[in-house]
Amino acid sequence: MGSFINDKLLPKVLAFVNTKGVQALKEGMILTISPIIVGSIFLILECFPIPAVANFFAETGLAAIFDQAYSSTFAVSAFVAAIGIAYNYCKLEGIEPLGGAIVSLNAFFLIQPHKAGEVTNVFDIGAWAGGKGMVGAIICGLLVGVTYSWFIKKKITIKMPAGVPQGVVNSFASLIPGIVIIAAFDAVYAITTMAFGQTPIELIYTIVQTPLQGLSDSVPGVLATTFLIPFLWFFGVHGSSIVSGILTGLWTANYMDNQALFEAGKELTVANGGHIVTQQFVDNVVNLGGSGCTLGIVIFLLFFAKSATLKSLGKLELGPAIFMINEPLLFGLPIVMNPIMAVPFILAPMVAGLTQYFAIYLGLAPMYRGIVAPWTTPPIISGMLIGGWRTALLQIVIMAESFAIYFPFLKKLDAQTLENEQNAANAADDDDDDW
Repeated sequence: MGSFINDKLLPKVLAFVNTKGVQALKEGMILTISPIIVGSIFLILECFPIPAVANFFAETGLAAIFDQAYSSTFAVSAFVAAIGIAYNYCKLEGIEPLGGAIVSLNAFFLIQPHKAGEVTNVFDIGAWAGGKGMVGAIICGLLVGVTYSWFIKKKITIKMPAGVPQGVVNSFASLIPGIVIIAAFDAVYAITTMAFGQTPIELIYTIVQTPLQGLSDSVPGVLATTFLIPFLWFFGVHGSSIVSGILTGLWTANYMDNQALFEAGKELTVANGGHIVTQQFVDNVVNLGGSGCTLGIVIFLLFFAKSATLKSLGKLELGPAIFMINEPLLFGLPIVMNPIMAVPFILAPMVAGLTQYFAIYLGLAPMYRGIVAPWTTPPIISGMLIGGWRTALLQIVIMAESFAIYFPFLKKLDAQTLENEQNAANAADDDDDDW
């Protein structure tokens, strides 16, 4: 089984993951993190959890000022994705990337409805610039990146004479691919609006994004995600980077939809179209301590391990684990390619995912909306930020589950390690006696 995975399965997985499209998608979505977190700060201020403070902000007009900052960062993350994905694809192709990024933004503007209510010639920031437009932004960024790069690499461009400033050269180089790409997107816009009465991004949302969000937001989706991340890590492949790189767009769209429901004054429930599985679901609760929900391992090493080696490793890992970094455990315990640790390493996050899913589904914990905590935020603190005391309590429950799942396996590993230490000590004593 191990040879099949290493020789047959993993090379194909890695070949897919290392394609320029997937790499550009991953790097492009990473660019959305900063404005989303910045916007989350202002969203916390706008919807301050203490009513007296929230009322003060509303009465003084500060809430509207905070909303302006939120709407200019968090709420336009699909714009950032469209730019970032095309930019990174062009960069991977080894061409000047800014021109492709600009064309991608132009194309993304083009496929949107330029109407909000009775007002025309506007972009609806509350809709297509954020979560509802995320998959459209991904498709736009990839299509433009591929097409623009092809034109530039084939030298189908306007060539300028020597001595012309590089900025001017780059601008004219993007002219022909820009005309072709925008014309093609405009043709698609004409077809969809005339034939279906909807803009391309509206069709993408209905036909592609909604089903994908539903799949990611289901029990099978949770099980698949929480299995794949530790499964890939067990073989030394960065599972979080691979899975998150592909699914981040959907998880982001999910919590942005929740935020839109909240702003519309609707209760965040499944019946109202709320989503359970979001970026916070994975980053801040499933992966407590890092991929594999390994905070339970650290608790065992610190308080229950008898071998000096594992005790030392527990002390070494405590600091990183608080900030969700567990490479010292993955390669120091080790977990990677360690058959004793395979079962709990995969099982713990799957149980954590199911526990969290049903806690939210049953209303025991809240759904996550637009408040995003960086994945490195320590547990309890992150829980309080993204969901309040109920989410913090849920994190404690999942820590206890993780500890219970890892405990019998770690006991066995600890016993083996202790025996090896004792044998090594006895061997050293025998060498001393020989002298």
